[in-house]
Amino acid sequence: MSKPAFKYRFRAYITRGLLRLFALLPLSLNHMLGSAIGRLAYRINNDLKYSASINIQRCLPQLSQQQQQQLNKAQLIGTGKTFTEAGAMWLWSGKRILNSIKEISGEEHVEIALSKGKGVIFAMPHMGSWELVSLYCSNKYPMTTLYRPPDMQALEKIVRTGRERLGATLVPTDNRGVKALLKALNSGETIGILPDQEPGKGQGVFAPFFGIPAYSMSLLSRLVQKTSAEVVFAFAERLPFGQGYHLHFLPAPEGIRDKEMDHAISAVNLGVQRCIEQCPGQYQWGYRRFKTRPEGEGKFY
Repeated sequence: MSKPAFKYRFRAYITRGLLRLFALLPLSLNHMLGSAIGRLAYRINNDLKYSASINIQRCLPQLSQQQQQQLNKAQLIGTGKTFTEAGAMWLWSGKRILNSIKEISGEEHVEIALSKGKGVIFAMPHMGSWELVSLYCSNKYPMTTLYRPPDMQALEKIVRTGRERLGATLVPTDNRGVKALLKALNSGETIGILPDQEPGKGQGVFAPFFGIPAYSMSLLSRLVQKTSAEVVFAFAERLPFGQGYHLHFLPAPEGIRDKEMDHAISAVNLGVQRCIEQCPGQYQWGYRRFKTRPEGEGKFY
């Protein structure tokens, strides 16, 4: 066996072992461990801490330096919990996962949207436990989501089975997948999209995000224009001390159905921003959301 192949198999073995170990822990200990990892990450220099410090400073300049540092620490703790709770999200029984949800707010917006018969797009930003939002929604509503296999192929079975086990239909991130999303919406079903990822070149436009031009995906807005689907924003807030989760469903901002694509995408970003403003410490501020810049503008990071 070659050295690279051995290293890959060793990493895969360790990663699968950690996921199963994390899944054995009660949520309180799981989140305690994730918190410890995040606190350690805050004590050392790393890319996530660096990127988050810039994003927070630029997006939330009204915060004092101390408040910005506290928010950076909170988001690193959240990232640690995202890592440790992956075992639970992918390996716990459906019943145990759903029992971890202690409160749900705003689900009437989903019912109203579904009653219109045009399908519903769940816009799920990278905050709290977005894996849990998808599991809950796919258990309750017919749901299709885009899926990109993990870089480590040895995790493919665990991740795919974990995400599909409560009813989700996963489709590839290509034209076939987009056609499947359109079909689901035209059938009055639901789909899930992570709206705050930077798209590939030529697949988005610049739109304000916390007042800063951000290269933003056009997919969600194009789906709305083609199907007249409704949009509901959703995120799962982690409760303190591993007590469980609070699911939030929020109506989309006005303008999300605007025929002008720039206006519609700006409304999508505003919807993400409103979610973040409810739980700023649970957003993944370490993601390089402003990596691509308008022509002529210098690097952000």
